[in-house]
Amino acid sequence: MSGTSEGPAPTADLIRPAVTERHIDTPPRTTTTSASPSSTGAAFAAAPLAMAVVDREGLVVTANETLGTLLGTDADALAGKTAADLVDLSSDPRAWHAYREVLRGRQARLRCTRRLKHPDGRSFWVQVTVSPLPEEERAILLSVADISAGRELQARLRHLQMHDPVTRLPNRTLFFERLSAALEAEAYEESGTGRIGLCYLDLDGFKAVNDTLGHRIGDRLLAAVAERLTRCAEEAGYARPSAPLVARLGGDEFALLVEDSTGTDQLADLAESVLKALQAPFDLSGQRLSVSASIGVVERHAAGTTATGLMQAADTTLYWAKADGKSRWTLFDPERNAHRMTRQALSSGLRPAIEHGEFVLEYQPLVGMEDGRLRGVEALVRWNHPQFGMLTPNRFIGLAEEDGSIVQLGRWVLATACRQARRWQLEHPDAPPLFVSVNVAVRQVWDSDLVTDVAEILAETGLAPHLLQLELTESAVMGSAGRPLQALQALSDMGVHIAIDDFGTGYSNLAYLSRLPVSVLKLDGSFVRGFQYDTSEKHDGTDARPNPADEVVVEAMIQLAHRLGLTVTAECVETSAQASRLRGIGCDTGQGWLYSRPVAPDRISELLRTPARRSRSEPI
Repeated sequence: MSGTSEGPAPTADLIRPAVTERHIDTPPRTTTTSASPSSTGAAFAAAPLAMAVVDREGLVVTANETLGTLLGTDADALAGKTAADLVDLSSDPRAWHAYREVLRGRQARLRCTRRLKHPDGRSFWVQVTVSPLPEEERAILLSVADISAGRELQARLRHLQMHDPVTRLPNRTLFFERLSAALEAEAYEESGTGRIGLCYLDLDGFKAVNDTLGHRIGDRLLAAVAERLTRCAEEAGYARPSAPLVARLGGDEFALLVEDSTGTDQLADLAESVLKALQAPFDLSGQRLSVSASIGVVERHAAGTTATGLMQAADTTLYWAKADGKSRWTLFDPERNAHRMTRQALSSGLRPAIEHGEFVLEYQPLVGMEDGRLRGVEALVRWNHPQFGMLTPNRFIGLAEEDGSIVQLGRWVLATACRQARRWQLEHPDAPPLFVSVNVAVRQVWDSDLVTDVAEILAETGLAPHLLQLELTESAVMGSAGRPLQALQALSDMGVHIAIDDFGTGYSNLAYLSRLPVSVLKLDGSFVRGFQYDTSEKHDGTDARPNPADEVVVEAMIQLAHRLGLTVTAECVETSAQASRLRGIGCDTGQGWLYSRPVAPDRISELLRTPARRSRSEPI
C-alpha cells in the first residue's frame, strides 16, 4: 500500500544527523531495566498495536504482524518500504513536514489521522503516531491504530445531530452550515454563477392539523411533505451540477437552498413546482388531508450577502406571501422591504420621540360660512423626525394606535393645543376666543382615563371647556357603548364639544346618532368634491356638471343635523364655488385650502391681530 507524495522522499544525507549532534526537541535519554533482545523482539512482534521501526531515512526496518494484517500484507514484505507511503503521510503537506522534522530529530512527536484504503477495496481510518526511539537506535517508532469504529460512531452521531428525526431531512444546524459555506468567497469566486437562491416555505393551516388530529398525524404529514419537496429538488437539479438542499428548519417551516442559482426565473420555477406538488391531497392512515404553502423567494449575488441577511429577507418575504392571501409565492422586493424597515423604524422611535420633543402642532382655521370669520382651529400633529424630516399624521398615527403610544401622544397633543388656545385668548383679549379641535383615537378612550385627563388639562391651562372640541371618527362614535359612551357623556356634561369626524363614510346609523352626546358633524371631503366647479364645463371642454345627487345628500344631512341641534363643518373646501353652494344649503363652518393650509401658531396670532374684512368665500 502506498500513497502519493508532494515532494521527493528524504535522502540519507538530508535527514541523518551527526552522531554527536543534540537537538532541543529530542527527549532526554532515559535509563531502563535490562531486557534480553529476544524478549523485546517477541513483545514487539506480538503487540496488539500495529507498529514498525523506521530508520532515519524513512524506510521500514521491521514491522509486526498486526501492522501487516491492518495493511493487508505480510509483515516481512513491509521491510524496506517507505513508511510515509504506507500511511499516506506525504499527501498531506502539514503531516509530511512534521514527519520529516521527527526524522531529523527536530520534533519530538507526530500524531495525525489518515484515511487508508485496504487491498480489498474498503476504506478505513487510522491514527498514526511517530516518535523517536533512544538516540543510539537512530530510528523512530511508527504506530498505527485502527479508529474506523470510532469515526463511524462519530459520523452516525453527527448525522443524528444534523438531521431531523421526523422527516430525515437536514435540520437547521446543517442548513446554516451549508448556507454559510456557500457564502464564503472561495465557494463562488473560482467557479459557478456567484449567485444564491432560497425558497423559504411555511405550511398554511398546519397547526389546525396538529390540534384536531394529533401530533402523530401531524408528523406523518410533515414526512410526506418532505418527500414531495425532495422530489421537487431532485427534478430541479436534473442536468445541473447539484440539486437544491431541502431542510426542515423547525415546526412546519422548510427551506430549499439553491447554490449557484441562475436567476429569479429558476427560483420562481422551483417555487411553482413546490406549490403544484403540494396541491394533491395526502392520504395518511385513512385521513385525507389537503395543505398548501406560502413561500418567500430570495435570489441575489452571494458576494456581500450574509446568512442572517438572507434569512431575514426570506422571512420577510414569507410574511408577505401570508399577508397577500397564502397558497402563493412572493419574490423579495427591496422597495417594499425599505418601506417595512421605515415603518419599523418609525414604530420603534415613537415613544422616544415624544420624550425628546420631536412632535409639533400646526393649526388649520375653521371659518364661519355665513360671515367668513375665523371661529376656531383644528390641531394637527406633525413629527419632525431627525432622519425622515417632517411627517404628516398618516405616516405614524396608525403605528401609534397599534403599539399604544397614541395614549401618551394624544395626551401631549391635547395639553399643547389647550395651552396654545389659552395663550391666544390672553394675547388677544379683544378678539372672540377661538375654540380648538383635537382628534382623539378610540384607544385613548379605552386605554386611559380620558375624562380625568381632559379635566386636569383644562384646569391646568385655564381654558374654558366650551372652547375645546374633541373629534372622533364616525365608526368609533357610532360603535360606542359601555365605557366609551360613558366617557363621551361625561365630557359633554363637562361642557366639551364632541364632533364626529369624516361623517358619511362609516356606519351612518342616524337613529343612534340622536342618542349620542354629539354637537358637531364634520362632513367627509368626498361629499364636498362634487361641488368643485363654477361652470358646467372644465377648461378642457369635458362635461363637469356636478351630480345633483351629491347636493341633495349633503343638504339632507345638514338639515337632519340641524333638526338634531347639531352644527355642520364641511372638510376639504378648496374653491369658492364649493363654499358658495355649501353656504347656500346651510352648512355652518368650512375647513380647507380655500381658507388656509395648516399653519404655525404665529400665523394664527397674525390673523387675530389683524382681522381682515373679506367676502364670505375669500381665503383668510
